[in-house]
Amino acid sequence: MHYPVWDLPTRLFHWALVGGVALSFYTMKLGGAPFLFPVEIHAKAGYVVMGLLLFRWCWGLVGSPHARFWNFLYGPRRMLTYARRLLTGPPPPYAGHNPLGGLMVMVMLASLTFQAVSGLFLTDDIFFRAPLYGVFGRDVSRALLTLHHLNANLLMGLIAAHLLALVVHRLKGERLVVAMLTGRKLLPKEPEDAPVGATHRQRANPWLLLVSMAVAAAPVIWLWNA
Repeated sequence: MHYPVWDLPTRLFHWALVGGVALSFYTMKLGGAPFLFPVEIHAKAGYVVMGLLLFRWCWGLVGSPHARFWNFLYGPRRMLTYARRLLTGPPPPYAGHNPLGGLMVMVMLASLTFQAVSGLFLTDDIFFRAPLYGVFGRDVSRALLTLHHLNANLLMGLIAAHLLALVVHRLKGERLVVAMLTGRKLLPKEPEDAPVGATHRQRANPWLLLVSMAVAAAPVIWLWNA
């Protein structure tokens, strides 16, 4: 049976975030050619990523059912049970994020948010100075620069774990990438989160969508022109 899962705003956020993060890593970790000033492109990509994250934090509170945080956050016992089932055979089906997937979403959102916000206080002492550099003094900015680099390495590990999880679930018969493209998930039986999946109400309040978009866009526009 096909279940409606991811609404259009969530899917657009996801793929835009993939592009923004990929560009950010490319400009810093892989040289950034043929960009003339990779650090500037890196900063612009970071501003866009921050706007996307602001939208997702808002949408996690007021969005459609499966986009809301409290619909895919589970306790330790539920996560351990799911992990055991995943290791020993087909895991129980979930229309939205499974317990481990929900935890990964929150960890990645937190790490990406720190990365985007910390970047606002940095400088390379040559070509680029972020809009908020020096607000808390040079020592704080230097400490944030160290954490920014460390967190970038953490993010690479999280992304690798995420990609590995996609492969594992595909081998288990769950096509997560297709679901994030189409918004619908094919499940062999009633999902564990059936009360949410059974509502079939994936359209959130359009006014709340506009408010979330405005909250996300305003700082990006200011940063882009700062």
